[in-house]
Amino acid sequence: MSERISTREWDPTETEAEESDEKHGCPECGGDIANDTEHGEVVCQDCGLVVDEDNIDRGPEWRAFDAQEKDEKSRVGAPTTNMMHDKGLSTNIDWRDKDAYGNSLSSKQRQKMQRLRKWNERFRTRDSKERNLKQALGEIDRMASALGLPDNVRETASVIYRRALDENLLPGRSIEGVSTSALYAAARQAGVPRSLDEVAGVCRVDKDEIARTYRYVARELGLEIAPADPESYVPRFASDLELSEEAAGRARELLSNAKEAGIHSGKSPVGLAAAAVYAASLLTNEKVTQSEVGEVADISEVTIRNRYHELLEAEQGLAMA
Repeated sequence: MSERISTREWDPTETEAEESDEKHGCPECGGDIANDTEHGEVVCQDCGLVVDEDNIDRGPEWRAFDAQEKDEKSRVGAPTTNMMHDKGLSTNIDWRDKDAYGNSLSSKQRQKMQRLRKWNERFRTRDSKERNLKQALGEIDRMASALGLPDNVRETASVIYRRALDENLLPGRSIEGVSTSALYAAARQAGVPRSLDEVAGVCRVDKDEIARTYRYVARELGLEIAPADPESYVPRFASDLELSEEAAGRARELLSNAKEAGIHSGKSPVGLAAAAVYAASLLTNEKVTQSEVGEVADISEVTIRNRYHELLEAEQGLAMA
């Protein structure tokens, strides 16, 4: 007996049409549909029609009620990151000589774990390039912590350093100098810049080498870095001086008027921001001394006085116009 075989081919547009119907609404009444994760169904909120059932639950089979419990039950590792020389894909052996139940290991097991740690460390850094990368990324993390920079800046700095390493820009330059310039560039790209004096205060190279290496790295890698905006320094200076939001807003207004008048061209953004914060503190009766502002901004009082007078002149010029 011959078996009848259908020659009708599968049309992918039919599936797409069904998916579009589910996406746009209920096929019966056109109402909104919602996922019922408890029962694994897609249900119309208006007429109650079950559009789809037996959905696959792609979440974990366990429940957690706080972040600590979630971390304890999770069976996956941390995501990959450029802030580690092996991108976080290597094995880490805990320094505590205890088993999974918290019991102390025997003397023989402790010796075995010590040997495993030693060989694990050797395999993680197999050549000089990886050892240098590990040292540089450690420097970036240390300096970023000292400067209070967020994780996205550290990640960007690590990518910049890796690019410099791949482009063979390190010969003739110190690891500390290139890593510091990468962090300085990343902070400016992220809109949370730090002055050269601040960066030089936490690194192991002098200010001139940082500036020289930064210009070289930015030119060779083609980094597009806009000039630092003086207003980006205002929140940090105001916070360190414990000024109100009114004073910070007044400082930003002074800097905006200075840009409109064109007096910011060729001036240090740190000096302008410090002078604006000082002027705003006087205008809002939250007086701080020039020495206090200079200590926070790491610039001289002479610079603050000069920029202060220029800001007030620009303010008066716009008021008269």
